[in-house]
Amino acid sequence: MTRDERMEETVYRQFYELEESHFWFIGRRKIFFHLLDRLVVKGRTGLTILEIGCGAGGFLNRLSEYGNVIGMDIAHDWIKVCRSRGARNVITASGYALPFRNGSTDLVALFDTLEHIPDDRKVLEESFRVLRPGGHIFISVPAHQWLYSLNDKVSHHQRRYSRPELDEKLRDAGFHVVKSTYINAFLFPMILPVLLVKKFKERFFSPPDDQTTNLTHRFIPPVNAAFALIFSSERFLLDKISFPVGHSLVGIGRKDAPS
Repeated sequence: MTRDERMEETVYRQFYELEESHFWFIGRRKIFFHLLDRLVVKGRTGLTILEIGCGAGGFLNRLSEYGNVIGMDIAHDWIKVCRSRGARNVITASGYALPFRNGSTDLVALFDTLEHIPDDRKVLEESFRVLRPGGHIFISVPAHQWLYSLNDKVSHHQRRYSRPELDEKLRDAGFHVVKSTYINAFLFPMILPVLLVKKFKERFFSPPDDQTTNLTHRFIPPVNAAFALIFSSERFLLDKISFPVGHSLVGIGRKDAPS
């Protein structure tokens, strides 16, 4: 097994094992669906939904409450995991050539997926193509390129994003930006010094085959629960305001009808 394959296996295993318990997964999931409920779905059902980069399928059941959801990933192993967990409507395909008709989809979701894709603009253009007028795209990505570290390399991230950069890419693809905000803002003052120290250690002391990620470091249950509560509580403000800083970033775009 190559080093890249070992790294990928590490990330796969962590996502599968931690998505129901780690504070980061809990917090972001609550924020994502709070924003989807209030800014995108707004009580509608029967929607046609595509999740690009569905991974282990942790969002598919919740998305299915809005309508018919299709999970898509380029990795066959992830699709196998989804099917082993009971998901049937999952396919292997590339975001560069979505196997769907023009204007056939109400919602395209990319939960921490866009940063993995070399040509992110192509995927945004394809997402715009398959959306109906009035349809939405929901994106979450890691924030701040200056925080790019070994964690990003192990996770196969091509880049991190600033809010102006993500907004520009959404607009260039044809979208009207409905919402753009940093998240994981409340914990960011605690996270930032740790990340900067970690980057320093990685540069000067980490071995070249280090496969640890930010999720490798576990917290005792009371601390994990407190972090999940703090992180997820941001949702009560985010449908009204946008945060100017944070460890991650959310963008929501709408495909408007031609004028």
